[in-house]
Amino acid sequence: MVRDQIRFRGVKDEKVLNAMLKVERHRFVPEVYRAEAYEDYPLPVGEGQTISQPYIVAFMTEALELEQTDKVLEIGTGSGYQAAILAEICDSVFTIEIFRSLGLLAMKTLDDLGYRNVFVRIGDGYMGWEEHAPYDAIIVTCSPSHVPEMLEAQLAEGGRMIIPVGGDYTQELVLLVKKSGKLQKKNVLPVRFVPMINEKGKKY
Repeated sequence: MVRDQIRFRGVKDEKVLNAMLKVERHRFVPEVYRAEAYEDYPLPVGEGQTISQPYIVAFMTEALELEQTDKVLEIGTGSGYQAAILAEICDSVFTIEIFRSLGLLAMKTLDDLGYRNVFVRIGDGYMGWEEHAPYDAIIVTCSPSHVPEMLEAQLAEGGRMIIPVGGDYTQELVLLVKKSGKLQKKNVLPVRFVPMINEKGKKY
């Protein structure tokens, strides 16, 4: 997976590659899909949500240019796989999941695997997690129609955010960097993610 899907397609950050090698993706997918855990596509994890394609996980992680001392906010915990990748690289990961069943399962999986630097919250990711802000990096794994202002505000000076933005069928992965209090935006890749929703299922 790492050699053929990730390194071959241009991901070079050794911290990211080592994390992708270490974290066992099959531990984060339902048993019925475990034989496909290392294939180059997303897989269902319940509640209409997915575990992202391995290349996209690696690409988004690399785009954040993470350091060991970074504090990261993730919106859309899902299975917990992306959080585990981040936890291998960074000091601490705060991750929010809208679906209680997924959040609790991710919490158990991450705990069983010994991740003590990941903190899972059940709730609306659109609002971020203000108590622990500011964050050195923010990664969003569900797509709103626009970048949430609350997340912009919770990004530290010099911080990076990677987020898919758009409608149901056309989205762009956007990289934002905060400099002098202002966000510099760059479109980096066309993607397709599940929509960002609130607790009533309404799309943002």
